[in-house]
Amino acid sequence: MKFNTKVIHGGQHHDPSTGAVMPPVYQTSTFVQTSPGQPINPDYEYSRAANPTRTALENALASIENGTRGLAFSSGLAATDCVLRSFKAGDEIIAMDDLYGGTYRMFTRIYKDSGIKFHFVDMNDLDKFKSLINENTKLVWVETPTNPLMKLADVQEIAKITKENKILFAVDNTFATPYLQKPLDLGADIVMHSATKYLGGHSDVIAGALIVKDEALGEQLHFQQFATGATLGPMDSFLVLRGIKTLHLRVERHCENGGKVVEFLNNHPKVKTVYYPGLPSHPYHEIAKKQMSGFGGMVSFTFVSGKKEDAIDFLEKLKVFTLAESLGGVESLANHPALMTHASIPEEKRKEIGITDDLVRLSVGIEDAVDLIEDLKQALA
Repeated sequence: MKFNTKVIHGGQHHDPSTGAVMPPVYQTSTFVQTSPGQPINPDYEYSRAANPTRTALENALASIENGTRGLAFSSGLAATDCVLRSFKAGDEIIAMDDLYGGTYRMFTRIYKDSGIKFHFVDMNDLDKFKSLINENTKLVWVETPTNPLMKLADVQEIAKITKENKILFAVDNTFATPYLQKPLDLGADIVMHSATKYLGGHSDVIAGALIVKDEALGEQLHFQQFATGATLGPMDSFLVLRGIKTLHLRVERHCENGGKVVEFLNNHPKVKTVYYPGLPSHPYHEIAKKQMSGFGGMVSFTFVSGKKEDAIDFLEKLKVFTLAESLGGVESLANHPALMTHASIPEEKRKEIGITDDLVRLSVGIEDAVDLIEDLKQALA
């Protein structure tokens, strides 16, 4: 199947008991057994282990990322946490230097105390990256594009290095979505999504996802998910699955509107730098062209003045864009990373990687582009 067909039909089956086109919401915690240890359906005993609605979502996730196993979690961070539970004291993890604030917080404030050592590095400096690899290195974790500076990492080149060294390679594909980028096809072992964002697409659910190529790894991660309990409920599974059905249509419009917003911002006298992988001036534009089929709807920019006050003033004046955390919904959102999504990162670390106090991040939605640009224009005036 081509992608546009996969999002609707991939891994999906009509409900066998009723013929329902969409999987029902199996709002049940447990399933009847005919004799001790003999459930009517051997796949379902207790909903923490498996639930038919979640199974339908997980099959769709595996299909759209070209994986063998999909797992649905109660949040993106729960999915990340599940991966990290594979490691022990003394293990080392190499991560991209520009990460979502919640991921950075988990690495540095939760797992660092467990004896796992983390290295944060610019993944485009492959020599520096390779110099950090040793016999204790067990995982490489990247976001591409990153949140909020839109840095990219060459997944194919990093995968060559991790395979040579027998290291697991995980990619947070939240910003790109499987419509624009398929890390497993490029050599990654694990793909993570905050399914709250583009996969759900309607700002009405919190969810996470892991997709893997290797069946044994999928079984291991499923056991860790089952044993720790951060599974996605049936109603939330239904909402994400419904969102996936229109992913291709929405992301096309996100890309279209994103390009128009970038063109406006890039020519505005009050805007200093626009961070968007579709710009030829973007330092990793060639990587974007190589591994992505489009450039997405996430845009960040800074002000010529460099003042935090100008960013706050701009955000307070927006009328169509909504000032809120999160991204990837049908509505356009605006965010101040230093005060909102990345406030958990220490100020000195934010400055080191380029998250300045005048940086604004936009999640460009699917409204009429003319209205979005008019809103930006009046807020900047």
